[in-house]
Amino acid sequence: MRLLEMKSPGEFSLIQVATHNTLPYVILSHTWTGQEVTYQDLVSSTGKSKSGFEKIKFCGEQATRDGLQHFWVDTCCIDKSNSAELSTAINSMFRWYRNAKKCYVYLTDISVPTYNGDIQPSQSTWEAAFRSSRWFTRGWTLQELIAPAIVEFYSKEGTRLGDKKSLEKPIHE
Repeated sequence: MRLLEMKSPGEFSLIQVATHNTLPYVILSHTWTGQEVTYQDLVSSTGKSKSGFEKIKFCGEQATRDGLQHFWVDTCCIDKSNSAELSTAINSMFRWYRNAKKCYVYLTDISVPTYNGDIQPSQSTWEAAFRSSRWFTRGWTLQELIAPAIVEFYSKEGTRLGDKKSLEKPIHE
């Protein structure tokens, strides 16, 4: 398993770990866009210009705020050009999510502008968008919701919306 290791804000590197539970890590759940940062992009240092870099950067910086140095993002921690590695990753995914310290759900289709920095927006301003988020239409959503003990939801600006317990009702609905 490969993890990303935070070096400094916006700077991280890939590391190889022997097993999924060697180091504490967070995991990112997200929807794919047309400009995802791949394993090859990280190896060749060409991914920063892609729009998908923002969610990877968010994940690393949020992990740092939560006291963790390592994180996992499927788009760039798996070498999808290697069919054996891809197959192993798909078969290990539930375990990787279950063993993560936290799962961050990054919702690119939910925008929550911040006002005066510290004011938390009311749930009524984004709940309708949350309920219709593209994230709920994916095949992986159920395992990513139930496998990790802690699942936290964030807007595309990185605003925390809540967790799977506090958002149980809209998730259920």
